[in-house]
Amino acid sequence: MLVGKAKSSTIMYNELKKHFYIYKVVQEEPIPMKKIMIKRMKRLGFFSVFGQILFGLMVLPVLRRLSKKQYNKVIEDLRIDLTPIDEKCIFKVDSINSKACLEFLKKENPDIVIVNGCRIISNKILSNLKSIFINTHEGITPLYRGIHGAYWALVNQDNEHCGVTVHLVDKGVDTGGIIYQGLIYPDDKDNFTTYPLYQTKKGAELLIHTIEDVFSGDLKYFQPKGESKIWYHPTIWEYFYYRIYRGVK
Repeated sequence: MLVGKAKSSTIMYNELKKHFYIYKVVQEEPIPMKKIMIKRMKRLGFFSVFGQILFGLMVLPVLRRLSKKQYNKVIEDLRIDLTPIDEKCIFKVDSINSKACLEFLKKENPDIVIVNGCRIISNKILSNLKSIFINTHEGITPLYRGIHGAYWALVNQDNEHCGVTVHLVDKGVDTGGIIYQGLIYPDDKDNFTTYPLYQTKKGAELLIHTIEDVFSGDLKYFQPKGESKIWYHPTIWEYFYYRIYRGVK
């Protein structure tokens, strides 16, 4: 597995190890938030990114506090295991695109590399290995690439695309061949902080089927078709607008 330090990676690891032997987990350090925001500002402009920062600083912490009961209920209902990844299994790197990571992967030569919660994998990594790289994306591609796909699908009143995608990894952003897609069904007690729990759990179920397909020689995929769009965090004003006028929390 190639992972970051997000909770989704821990959940995915614990789900997969119930069914498969996970040899190693390569864990990278997070990209500095300042670097992410500067890059995003070049694409979206200062005003939008400033609004996203305000959402992250002022709204998200409050949502997490107010949603603690529902968050814990979803974890219990879905039987999500948050046990930390075994430190003995972790190989730490600064970046999954680093020379150290490439050398480690070439040495171990895995059949399958599961990707979760890390940065975009460079072509240098992908082209130097014969491994199958598989990612779980929290959104239905290609319409909901980027982040928070379930939230934006609900905002758009697009329940038919509120879900998760398991896909092959290429050098793009969530553009690889689609293996499986599945929908989630949050209720009116859920919000921005709990939608990803449903997606990660559903994604793990689909990923288990995918790995079984690889081992049985039945792996099939299709190329993304239709409208393609990348989504980001909502701005603080977008969040309150959609919460008031569309009831999406």
